[in-house]
Amino acid sequence: MAVPSQHRASTGERINTAETTGKLQQALGKRRIRLTRQRRVILQVMDDAEQHLDVDQILERAQKIDSGVHVVTVYRTIDLLKKHGLIDELDLLHLRGDRHYYETHGPRDHIHVACLRCGKVREFESGLYEQLKQQIARDFDMKVTVSRTEVGGYCAECLEKSSS
Repeated sequence: MAVPSQHRASTGERINTAETTGKLQQALGKRRIRLTRQRRVILQVMDDAEQHLDVDQILERAQKIDSGVHVVTVYRTIDLLKKHGLIDELDLLHLRGDRHYYETHGPRDHIHVACLRCGKVREFESGLYEQLKQQIARDFDMKVTVSRTEVGGYCAECLEKSSS
């Protein structure tokens, strides 16, 4: 299915990865927040992620780089990043239970589109979504700073499997 040029849909999970690489370390550095060796590794993992990661996945990837990274440091770093508004915590329609996933803020907001059968999650950007946020800002006389939207349904592969 072709996506009109004013829309972008990911073929995997993350659209904004190229635009976010290294941003977390830069952002914390500008805030003069101490960057320990373990914290730098965790930030690298999160900046380089091409999919939404949960704590276990962040820890596993970080320990491949530095076996000294501890789960407590992962949780503390996530809390720090959330406190400074640098990452989003997502539940992704609870498709994988109660796990929470994390992603860095990209330059554009997007919608998470999930298949309720196979659990595949993709990202979708649209000028219409930006217009909707602007209308909400006008109608409620507010500055929109957080926007999270999730859409669930059945992907073409799962629909095809169920009809055969």
